Amino acid sequence: MLIEFDHYYMLSLFMRPILFAMLAILATQATGADTNSSASDPDSMQAINAARAARESLPGRAHYDEACAICHNGNVAKAPHRDMVGLLTVDSILNILENGIMKEQASSFTAEERVELAEYLSGEERGQVRYTIPSCPATVAYKKSEIKSGSNWGIQPANTRTISARSGGITSKNVSSLKPKWALAMPGASRMRSQPLLAGGLIFVGSHGGIVHALDQESGCEVWSFKASGEVRTGVVLDDSGEVPFLYFGDVLANVYGVDARSGKLVWRMRADDHPNATITGTPTPYEGALFVPVSALEVSLAANPEYECCTFRGSVVALDGQTGELKWKTYTIPKKPAVSGKNPIGTNIIGPSGAVVWNSPSIDTKNNQLFIGTGENMSSPASLTSDAMIAMDLTTGKINWVFQATKNDVWNAACDTDFPENCPVENGPDFDFGGATIVVETSKHGRLVIAGQKSGFVHAIKPKTGELVWQTRVGRGGIQGGIHFGIAAAGETLLVPISDMGDGRSYPNPDRPGMNALDANSGEILWTTLHEDNCGERAGCDPGISQVVTVVGDLVIGGAMDGVVRAYSIKTGDVLWDMDVTTVPYPSITGDAAVGGSFGGAAGPIALDGNLFISAGYGIYNHKPGNLFMVLETTE
Repeated sequence: MLIEFDHYYMLSLFMRPILFAMLAILATQATGADTNSSASDPDSMQAINAARAARESLPGRAHYDEACAICHNGNVAKAPHRDMVGLLTVDSILNILENGIMKEQASSFTAEERVELAEYLSGEERGQVRYTIPSCPATVAYKKSEIKSGSNWGIQPANTRTISARSGGITSKNVSSLKPKWALAMPGASRMRSQPLLAGGLIFVGSHGGIVHALDQESGCEVWSFKASGEVRTGVVLDDSGEVPFLYFGDVLANVYGVDARSGKLVWRMRADDHPNATITGTPTPYEGALFVPVSALEVSLAANPEYECCTFRGSVVALDGQTGELKWKTYTIPKKPAVSGKNPIGTNIIGPSGAVVWNSPSIDTKNNQLFIGTGENMSSPASLTSDAMIAMDLTTGKINWVFQATKNDVWNAACDTDFPENCPVENGPDFDFGGATIVVETSKHGRLVIAGQKSGFVHAIKPKTGELVWQTRVGRGGIQGGIHFGIAAAGETLLVPISDMGDGRSYPNPDRPGMNALDANSGEILWTTLHEDNCGERAGCDPGISQVVTVVGDLVIGGAMDGVVRAYSIKTGDVLWDMDVTTVPYPSITGDAAVGGSFGGAAGPIALDGNLFISAGYGIYNHKPGNLFMVLETTE
């Protein structure tokens, strides 16, 4: 399970009490309490049962049973499971009921009843104050002709997340002069997950509310917006290889979109997988007219219900025609279809192999006509040979060229480490996904290498033609909450590796190492390490580790940590040359309210252009501090 914590977070509705039990385990570990008794503590269980009763007593429950349960309780294969619907915001669900594909099914309900249904499904109340992003005045103009793929923020086919000093305009000499330019409280959001794109004077960014916004870089006003079917947590990428400059992104319900970058008009949409728990978290990768889409799922959390038949989803990569969205090929990470392999202790079928999902954006090996991905653990037994692996696929056919499996026999799901272990596989982890993207680096000693970090705390360097291991280095402790989460970056032959190592209730032989590291890409030697002190105190949702992906800007590597602090480190020495805590004070938002920062997490790392730094803060999942802050800072020297 990628430490994206999607799995835990999506235990919505009747499954959320189990989530609370899990969180209790981890909370007690963080405070030094007895982790063996927390989940079964009578007071804790009483609170869990009270939460369950409160949810199920909401008036929307009756509306759900009347009109929705027949399809969304798992009886219709292609209908998103109720827990997947629960990932959407209350306003997103309400929009679907009133204006979307469920309009007919909800037509018999009054407006008040539709709100009650949306509140029940989302688990949140609909706010009374509705803030919106101000529209740009006529005097604000952007040059549509300058929307070019060359102006992408730093996603290259190699995924190295490198922005030059000339393009970014931020270096060790002026970074300390960074000051807030403007801030945005993303409407209807409690987390920030989508990597922004900078092009044509605009910021293109997705939101928790399922909206992709085109914002003016100078002021944040909105030029246009596009409403997707669900939360957009992938990055937004641009392809101008055809007549229409396309924006590509995916949503939480596994829909992929091709949108005209000039107007926000939908050109095409397709669903990457029909599984009811399929989702897209990794940013699609455009290359030479094709779009390569990683497909993952949130099914692993459903296994916490002992009566759920776990599990049937297999990860995949889908190749589409970038102009039409038509399918070119689809390759599963597990070739064998899942089948019943046994029963759990209460007689529920165990189905497998499953999992090996793809959380990350594919990188492209232009010389060898192939792409690289990393995979997650298996969700049910038996284990496959492609979980916790780096995989190479042919760009033209999708054929798997090679597999490097970093951790064997890793089978894990959300039933493990709880008081509901019936669906926990006999292997019980260790849950060492590849969460972040693979990167392609040219080295003086080995030539081209494909490199990736893993939740085990290891970084692996592989020969791209053969899949042969060149070197591997342990950088962090590793664990369910440990190691490398959302990716690494490269500055030439120097790798920049962030480490989380957040506690997860388990014991490990190695010490925690939260912070930033630099490695030599030729040898894997650790060049320097900057460990973070734990200054969280009693602050909830705070941890010193780095979960969010990092970005190289000139002679700096910039990264946000789970303690809500964004830092700029010298690539040469590891010294912290600038930092800012975004959680201590609210920032005036262009929407008229206040923007609140939270933990930095996910794949929406910092980016820079022309002396401006763009940051997204508020992970808001699994014991991380929520927030809705999108901020632009500018150098004043």
